Amino acid sequence: MKKEDKDTEQNKVLQEVTPYLGLGLQLAITITAMALLGVWLDGKFDISPILTISLSFFGIFAGMYNFIKSVTKSEK
Repeated sequence: MKKEDKDTEQNKVLQEVTPYLGLGLQLAITITAMALLGVWLDGKFDISPILTISLSFFGIFAGMYNFIKSVTKSEK
């Protein structure tokens, strides 16, 4: 196999994988940010753990929705 063919094949694989590289990190950041916001709001309003749990679940659903939407959009 020529070096040029190998480079072309690697570039093709990289172009296919690139849209998916940040999805896991984006999912984790969304969930973490919402959980931390819930902790902060619970401390501010002194209604612990209601907002932490609520916003954590919201972060999970929002992150998963965005993840699935991005994957299905990339496959088209």
